[in-house]
Amino acid sequence: METASDRPPRLTTTALEALRMSRSRERILNNLEEMYREAFERAKETGDPSQMAALDFSYRREQLYFEILLDVRDAIEKR
Repeated sequence: METASDRPPRLTTTALEALRMSRSRERILNNLEEMYREAFERAKETGDPSQMAALDFSYRREQLYFEILLDVRDAIEKR
């Protein structure tokens, strides 16, 4: 006989409401910045301007994606 703890987790509205997101917006964006800053510094040390430009663009794009996702998370949590 299968119990509730035997079943894999599902991303249902009830499950999402039961879970609280533990990472703050600032922590997530700071982690993203730190990761890209390290990669940018490595590219800068090797003198690779095309890699530096690609990382700069990627960082700004990822930051925008995360901000959108965090806005969605905040909206869900307020419901």
